[in-house]
Amino acid sequence: MYAVIKTGGKQYRVEPGNVLKVESIEAGIGESVTFEEVLMIADGDDITIGTPTIASAKVVAEVIAHGRAKKVEIIKFRRRKHHQKRTGHRQNFTQIQIQNINGKGTVAKKATAKAKAADTDEDAKAAKKPAAKKAAPKKEAAPKAVAEKKPAAKKAAPAKAKKDSAADDLTKVEGIGPKAAGALVAAGLVTFADLGKAKVEAVQKILDESEGRFGAMNPGSWPKQAKMAADGKWDELQKWQDEHDGGIE
Repeated sequence: MYAVIKTGGKQYRVEPGNVLKVESIEAGIGESVTFEEVLMIADGDDITIGTPTIASAKVVAEVIAHGRAKKVEIIKFRRRKHHQKRTGHRQNFTQIQIQNINGKGTVAKKATAKAKAADTDEDAKAAKKPAAKKAAPKKEAAPKAVAEKKPAAKKAAPAKAKKDSAADDLTKVEGIGPKAAGALVAAGLVTFADLGKAKVEAVQKILDESEGRFGAMNPGSWPKQAKMAADGKWDELQKWQDEHDGGIE
């Protein structure tokens, strides 16, 4: 059995035992209130519709609590006027439990006691949210699977490190850029020692045959600089590079 009532300018579908929030009602907690604006009553297949209300029909409810709804923020501004006003509103409400419809479907007192124990304010519900977050860390029960995958990645790293350690940074030779260095490494001149032993003609040939446009480069001093780098004469190399523009003698 259910009914449709009107209160506070709104309509509600209610059944005995329902707990709902309606517009604020001036009644104390525990008091009974009667809604006489009943728009419809349905009892099984027997349905009665009012025009607009049903005469002599009533729905009795008990006031459980009073509260205020969640704050609604209101912002007013005027464009190009540097004016902005921010306010808020919290609507008052009354929480009720439907007791009976036309004297039928009376709710037991135990059900009413349980309804009183329920939270009646949106602020109380918001306060319970942190408790739900505390329970979330329990799901972190599978760190073992992650730990088992890490060693595989660490084993692959040393292999790359060996390859990188075997090669020198040829861009430290003035006149060699990243792309030219890549062309030299691809041709087998991986270290400073390799480049220091190479002839200028051989280096020029590598540059001419590579896909990059290195025809304007002058590798005449590259073997000399690479030899100083291979011997660890960095101060001497730095002094030489300061005295020559672009590594050209």
